[in-house]
Amino acid sequence: MNYKKLGNTDLEVSTICLGTMTWGEQNTQEEGFEQMDYALDQGVNFWDTAELYAVPPRAETYGHTEIIIGNWFKKTKKRDKVILATKVAGPMRAYLRGGANSYGLEKMTEAINDSLKRLNTDYIDLYQLHWPERHTNSFGRLGYEHKESDDWTKFEDVLGNLKRFIDAGKIREIGLSNETPWGVSKYLELSKEKNFPRMMSIQNPYSLVNRTFEIGLAEISIREEIGLLSYSPLAGGYLSGKYRNETYPKGSRMERDWNFWKYRYNTPNLKNAVEEYCKISEKFNLNISQMSLKFCEIQPFMTSVIIGATTMEQLKTNIESVNVKLNDDVIKEINKVQTFYPNPCP
Repeated sequence: MNYKKLGNTDLEVSTICLGTMTWGEQNTQEEGFEQMDYALDQGVNFWDTAELYAVPPRAETYGHTEIIIGNWFKKTKKRDKVILATKVAGPMRAYLRGGANSYGLEKMTEAINDSLKRLNTDYIDLYQLHWPERHTNSFGRLGYEHKESDDWTKFEDVLGNLKRFIDAGKIREIGLSNETPWGVSKYLELSKEKNFPRMMSIQNPYSLVNRTFEIGLAEISIREEIGLLSYSPLAGGYLSGKYRNETYPKGSRMERDWNFWKYRYNTPNLKNAVEEYCKISEKFNLNISQMSLKFCEIQPFMTSVIIGATTMEQLKTNIESVNVKLNDDVIKEINKVQTFYPNPCP
């Protein structure tokens, strides 16, 4: 396994991060336990979850993923072996604290205490803001329309609230998710000016079919030591090649929950781009999933690549990507496809 520092901290995290959002929906607790056992044995010490999970989010399964992880900690007594990341959800659904702002002190206190209880732990290593409270683009939305509004918790108040939980020992480090260059810059600026805790990571999408992070956030990430934790590195399974014949295998994410995912993956050139990347993997005798994940891992702004798997076979393949080598010819051909099909997946 390979490891990198989380931001400018002394925390060494594996460059493969165990994603967990299917546990409690597509995966049972028993399957989650098996994945955690195997991943830790392979040196994957960094796990990511969220209060919102399992996905697709439903009131009936809200918090179930954290419960499964907490049950594993209780059973194995291996909490100290894991660098654990979770997230507080922004306003969205009524069952999440009434759908109101979540980053104010009262709501965040409720969220953190509930996560700690579900996770069977006294502390969270990395606590992330799942998405901005303010009106801005996230989750691949285009066409920004500016709306002035005071109906969100100001940056300095969010940082002040997080500082309280750090001082209380409930969280160690903090990070962002689905954030914009402006938002990242503001958080970093206020941390310097007012001696607030510093954001150490950004969890945004990044893959062969979505390299938009390179446009506005890569420079901030490198210069400010706030590395990317990339989610959807296999584009919901498309970059595993399993949807190549334009059918969705029984039980797959797209077969189960197409109405939830179609806004992100029902795009004109996604299948064309995936086909070209599959051809590259075949030409160089590479597994398409491993090629896709390794491309993410070697980026200079990358801290860790978040993998998600519903089967042990998928998990083993994905973790093994750390041992794959991509030569200059592979990178050259990948970049050529990007010029023909730039970022077809939002």
